[in-house]
Amino acid sequence: MNQIQDTRLARIRAALEARLAPVELVVDDDSAAHAGHAGAASGGGHYNVRIVSLQFEGLKLVTRHRLVYDSVHDMMHKEIHALAITALAPSEV
Repeated sequence: MNQIQDTRLARIRAALEARLAPVELVVDDDSAAHAGHAGAASGGGHYNVRIVSLQFEGLKLVTRHRLVYDSVHDMMHKEIHALAITALAPSEV
């Protein structure tokens, strides 16, 4: 993994921690599996996020995803091309 990828992972993690105070957070860079993909040409990476947060209790999946996207909004479409999200409440783990 290169320095840019390390920095992006750290920034994604920091943004999610700041906004959603997760009890569990895993962020993986899946960009290498998408090399040659049209979106990869722009420099944006592909990431997988598994996040467990009390803030997701009682919320529908679409609302949970919106909270995650809002947390990394400034990185979307420039640094993040694709974001796969698993968003759970603690009661669902």
